[in-house]
Amino acid sequence: MNLFRYFRDAVVAALTELVGAGKLPAGLDFAKVAVEPTREAGHGDIATNAAMVLARAACMKPRDLAEPLAERLRRHPAVTAVDIAGPGFINLSLGDDFWRARIADILAAGRDYGRSDMGRGHRVNVEYVSANPNGPLHIGHARGAVFGDALAALLEYTGYSVTREYYVNDAGNQLEVLARSIYHRYCEALGDEIGSIAPGLYPGEYVKDIGQALANRDGPKLMDAPRHVWMEACANFGCETMLAVIKDDLKSLGVIFADDQFRPERALHKAGRIDEAVEALNQAGLIYSGVLEPPKGKIPEDWEPREQLLFRATRFGDDVDRPLKKSNDNWTYFAADIAYHFDKIRRGFQSLIDVWGADHAGYVKRMKAAVAALSNGKVDLDIKICQLVRLSRGGQEVKMSKRAGTFVTLSEVVDEVGKDVVRFIMLTRKNDAPLDFDLAKVIEQSRDNPVYYVQYAHARARSVLRHAAAELAGLDLSPAALAAARLERLGDEAEIALIKFLAGWPRAVEAAAEAHEPHRIAFYLYDAAAAFHALWNKGKDNSALRFLIADDRYLTLARLALVQATATVIAAGLGIMGVTPVEEMR
Repeated sequence: MNLFRYFRDAVVAALTELVGAGKLPAGLDFAKVAVEPTREAGHGDIATNAAMVLARAACMKPRDLAEPLAERLRRHPAVTAVDIAGPGFINLSLGDDFWRARIADILAAGRDYGRSDMGRGHRVNVEYVSANPNGPLHIGHARGAVFGDALAALLEYTGYSVTREYYVNDAGNQLEVLARSIYHRYCEALGDEIGSIAPGLYPGEYVKDIGQALANRDGPKLMDAPRHVWMEACANFGCETMLAVIKDDLKSLGVIFADDQFRPERALHKAGRIDEAVEALNQAGLIYSGVLEPPKGKIPEDWEPREQLLFRATRFGDDVDRPLKKSNDNWTYFAADIAYHFDKIRRGFQSLIDVWGADHAGYVKRMKAAVAALSNGKVDLDIKICQLVRLSRGGQEVKMSKRAGTFVTLSEVVDEVGKDVVRFIMLTRKNDAPLDFDLAKVIEQSRDNPVYYVQYAHARARSVLRHAAAELAGLDLSPAALAAARLERLGDEAEIALIKFLAGWPRAVEAAAEAHEPHRIAFYLYDAAAAFHALWNKGKDNSALRFLIADDRYLTLARLALVQATATVIAAGLGIMGVTPVEEMR
């Protein structure tokens, strides 16, 4: 049960009664009526803005509307008190029996508690990672990979139809540099004295490995081949090899794309998709030949005014119109990106989400403009920028990798601290905020380490249940049996506070999905863990509050039901994050 949706329905039902009784005018729009948590616990459990948002349309003062509505809400069996606050907000207090019943809901649903149909099958394309296949993934790529994967899982959990996708930038200058770098190492592997690595080529050891592998496969046949022949061979071999490495790196992080979810840029060029997308814009009168104003600030030495093929991006909120062709008459990267997004639109996606690195932040407006133009404003594009990750060890920044030469690879970090730690830490900050990742701190066993703190709460709950099974032989501790426990025995304020927090999980999930913010799940789990640890500590100080009371089986079962509910919600949240809940801490 999403209790806020449940009570919103109750508020709307009460409003409908008032309309039927002639106390409110017919035709009121209830769309903006909401039920939310109260701002302060002392003001009750939930509040509705109904009187505030309907007063003008009803030609009434908010408080005059609130009073008859409050009177009807007092009749609800779960409501113990109703208070009209300020100009017309209505605060409701709910009885402990209502809260206790939520434990049974959790135990009945299991890890599906909180799952909803909010998305109603709305088709969403989530594109993430999309790293150029010119080297192994680094720790910065990990953030976008985890964010996109968790966001896709979150949307699926709330009823959206989600397609995950990886756009392969296998065309353009970077692939040419990779091909030249590989050829350099290929010649070296065959005994050529190549000297130092030319400026601009990739220096990492992984390039040397690819060159050796190509030499092993093809022998010396490319040594004297024309440039275009060895360029194509090296580009194809390098791209295939690096994509295989990238897939392995992602798999180690728990991020898996099906083969048909890799969408290569070169396929767009070969199939003429860029021409089709540009023609679609042209048919809409959005393409023209013109000369752009010089860039603001210091003008580059190589800049010169020239006529270009331009997209009227300014009609859709961009700062300037955007060129679609380079000076050599080749398509720009932007033109290829337009074609890729046009392909998504034609495949019937209703919403698009792109997860990009910080270096693409200046690209957002033009891409949003293109999607708005190509879809006539019918398809929404949400671009999530993942800010930089600062990798350190004990506060000292870590910059270099033995394998890559210039950056720390994702695989090196996963090998050191594990997949679950990487995934959790990547979601402990909002995506557009910089993230500090300290290799020493993320494995500390302390409250300051959120991974440990949340996992410890789940492991502690599982430990309590194992001890109960051992000490209370013959007792049925299945979720179904625990749901039937005498939950009215739960009355301590810390117990009720934990139940209330767990009951808020469905709303927390939906709010995170609506905002496209999976970090909210990590925040929720940390707070849930804190509430559970607080209850545990209370039992250490007061034996009457321990989970296992040897001479009171009914109270023990009720508390075990709460323990199992806590473990269930934490496991559900970790599942969305792609983190495996642990049974015991080692």
